[in-house]
Amino acid sequence: MENFEFHRPTAYYFGAGRENEAGNIVRALNKHKVLIVFGGSSCVKSGLLSRVQQSLASAGIAYVTKGGVVPNPRADLVYELIDYGRREQVDFVVAVGGGSVIDTAKATAIGIVNDGDFFDFFLKKRQPQDTLGLGVVLTIPAAGSEGSSSAVIQKEIDGHFYKCGLSSCFNVPTFAIMNPEVTKTLPPYQTACGAVDMMAHVMERYFTNTPDVSITDRLCEAVLCSIVETVPRVLREPDNYEARANIMWAGTLAHNDTCGVGREQDWATHALEHQLSAIYDIAHGAGLAVMFPAWMEYTMAHNPMRFAQFATRVFGISMDFEEPKRTAKAGIIALRNFFKSIGMPQNFADIGAREEDIPQMLKLLGVDQHTIGHFVPLNRDDCEAIYKIAARYQG
Repeated sequence: MENFEFHRPTAYYFGAGRENEAGNIVRALNKHKVLIVFGGSSCVKSGLLSRVQQSLASAGIAYVTKGGVVPNPRADLVYELIDYGRREQVDFVVAVGGGSVIDTAKATAIGIVNDGDFFDFFLKKRQPQDTLGLGVVLTIPAAGSEGSSSAVIQKEIDGHFYKCGLSSCFNVPTFAIMNPEVTKTLPPYQTACGAVDMMAHVMERYFTNTPDVSITDRLCEAVLCSIVETVPRVLREPDNYEARANIMWAGTLAHNDTCGVGREQDWATHALEHQLSAIYDIAHGAGLAVMFPAWMEYTMAHNPMRFAQFATRVFGISMDFEEPKRTAKAGIIALRNFFKSIGMPQNFADIGAREEDIPQMLKLLGVDQHTIGHFVPLNRDDCEAIYKIAARYQG
C-alpha cells in the first residue's frame, strides 16, 4: 500500500426530508447569501427547489436562484454564474441536482473568488487558490460529485468541445443533503446510467498496479456487488426506498475516494469516454458502458489475475486455476451482460457514435503528446485500438 493523505470534510445529511434542514445547515456555517444552482424543471415540479428555498428563508438566509444547467455541463453558463454571483455578492453556493449541476456549482464557487479564466484550472494551466464553498442537495445518484474532489466541464474552443476535469481540494463540498425519496421519479435509463457511472468510478480504482491493497480491494468489491445486486431491484421497484437509499450511498462511496486511498488509480476510460460525450452529447454512464469493457479487453493481458479476481469476487465466476485468462474473459462478458440487462448500450452504434470519428476523438484526447492511464499507459495507437473495439463489438 502506498503512503496517502485522506481528508474529506463533507458532512452528509442522509434520509427522508433532510432537504428541509438546508437553512439551518447553511446558517451554522455563518453564511448569509446563497446562490442556488439547478438544472431543468424537475426539481421545480417536484417541489424540491421550493422546499430548499423555504428552508433558507426560514433560517434568515438570503438567496438568489439560477437554473439552466444541462448534462455535460458547459463553460458558458459557469461564466454567467460567476458574474451573477459576484454582482449579487453571494458568500456560498448550493447545488440542487445531480453531477452536472454540482460540477457547475463547483466551478462557479472557485471562479467567483479566483481571478482570470476559471477554465484555465480545467486545462491544467494553473491551480485554484480558494473557493467560495458549496453545499449539495443531491437528486441523481451517479456521479458521486457530492463527495468528491473532482469536477468536469466542457468548453467549445475553435469549433471543438473540450471536456476537461479538475481535481482539487477546493471542489470538495462542505455538505451534502441526500434524500433517496427524490430519486423515485428518475427514469429507468437515467437510473441505469447512474449505476454504470458508479461502477466505473470504483473500477478506475480497482484495476491498479499497487500490490497488497486487500482492504481497498474488498471495499471496491463490496460496493460493486451491492450495485449489481440492487440496481435490478430499483428498476423493478422504482418506489422502493431502501433500494434507492443503498444505491444513493453507493454512488457517494464510489467516488469520495474511500475505495481509492493507498493505491495507484487509472482513469484512462473516463478520458476515453469524455470524448464521446463531448462530441455526441450522450449520457456519461452510457458512454462508459461502451468504453469500459473495451478497455478491459485491451488491457487484460497486463494482469489477468486482477481481472480474474474481479470476475470471481464481483460476479461469482468459478476460478480456472489452469487458465486464469478464461476467468478474466468471463468476467468481462459478465460485465457486458449486466450492462445489457439494465438497458445500457454495447457499442458505438447503440449511442450514435461513428468509427470514422475516432481520429477526432484522438485529437481531442491529446494522446499525440502524452499517454493516459496508469494500469497500462496508453499511447495514441492504444487508444485508437480501444475505440475500435468499442465501435465494432457485436454482443
